Amino acid sequence: MSSASTTATEAVGRVASTRLTPKQRKAILAGSIGNAVEWVDWALYATLAPVFASQFFPSEDPVVSLLATLAVFAVGFVMRPIGGAVLGAYADRHGRKKGLTLTIGLMAGASILIGLIPTYATIGLLAPIVLLLARLVQGFSAGGEFGSSSSFLVESAAPGRRAFAGSWQQVSVGSGVLIASGTGYTLTSLISDEAMASWGWRIAFTVGGLLGLIGLWLRVSVAETDSFTRASAEGRTRTKNPLTAVFRDHPMAALRVVGITIAGTLLYYIWMSYMPGYAKSAMGIDLNEALLANTIASAYFITLLPFVALLSDKFGRKVTMFGFAFGFLLFAYPAFQLLEHGTFGMLLLVELIGVTLLTGYSANCAVIMTEQFPPEVRSTGVALPYALAVALFGGTAPYVTTWMAQAGHRGLTWVYVAAAALIGCVVYATMPETKDKEFV
Repeated sequence: MSSASTTATEAVGRVASTRLTPKQRKAILAGSIGNAVEWVDWALYATLAPVFASQFFPSEDPVVSLLATLAVFAVGFVMRPIGGAVLGAYADRHGRKKGLTLTIGLMAGASILIGLIPTYATIGLLAPIVLLLARLVQGFSAGGEFGSSSSFLVESAAPGRRAFAGSWQQVSVGSGVLIASGTGYTLTSLISDEAMASWGWRIAFTVGGLLGLIGLWLRVSVAETDSFTRASAEGRTRTKNPLTAVFRDHPMAALRVVGITIAGTLLYYIWMSYMPGYAKSAMGIDLNEALLANTIASAYFITLLPFVALLSDKFGRKVTMFGFAFGFLLFAYPAFQLLEHGTFGMLLLVELIGVTLLTGYSANCAVIMTEQFPPEVRSTGVALPYALAVALFGGTAPYVTTWMAQAGHRGLTWVYVAAAALIGCVVYATMPETKDKEFV
């Protein structure tokens, strides 16, 4: 074969490896929309916690009520590893499609329940108990969602566009946070503070739950991935218990998922979910302004994600993820010094810089985790260790930062952030590159 023919063949191969087919584009779109709807329901709790805290945990001190509500937020994360193990194994045995329809049904039902729970003044202690149970169901659902949706999206991609396809998992998560934040901003703009605390927050949870029906319909209509279908036809999905196989056959990969997640989840939940509440309680910034800043930053974040993912597909996972962690290591101290000014402009600036750095993690997390495992254990291998790390570090981040501010240690919050970033630097610098790894 001549050199010209060889060059032409290689060019055709490169195009084929990066071009998404109509079927792949449809799968990514359907998976992303369904995932976004699910994460609206999850994010609404953190967004509106400062508003409805006193309805379930009455106290003369609003910070005490908020801490109690955030404790329920953190407890919801306890169920994420359980959901990751149970629902991840379900998706590895029965398919990504069935796993995803189950997770969204659970999340939507729990959200509607939260919107309908009577207050503490009406039914007493039963109110926070039901709130806790609903949040546990949401945590169970969220634990299985990440592994199943990441596997579904990355398995639906062309070989050279795996990071791009996987980034839509986080685009949809960011879209859910954006919609939740925008819903909070709209409601606080249209409704008085008294009405918002009394019944306005219920509108958000109820509508978010009803949107889950749309996501459920989309997930029912999408086709199963070729990767899972092939593994199932070869009998690989029935020969092993996915949960035991992950720890027996892929222990280092599971540990690597935990290490990859630590910095990303802690910084994500501080910047994307809790920054409005932190700015209000610790800095005295009006909640309406804080939610506006969060909405703008979220929109910018999700717009940037696919482009950073394309850089990952071209240059690799390690360089883009290390840039995220090292950037936060340098930015941690200046960020919280700027927040001390207590102005909308400074809050927005800090959020924009933070989410720019955060794209290095969020554009990569789905793809690099799925690239660690074969399809017969992929959803479980991603979901369980990821959920464990999120429960330990992401779920406790809002509580820890609020407690630090309340205890007079607000000035040391940057150390908490920098420590997580430093761990990320070490993990990302030492992990193997998986961009060109064969994906079956």
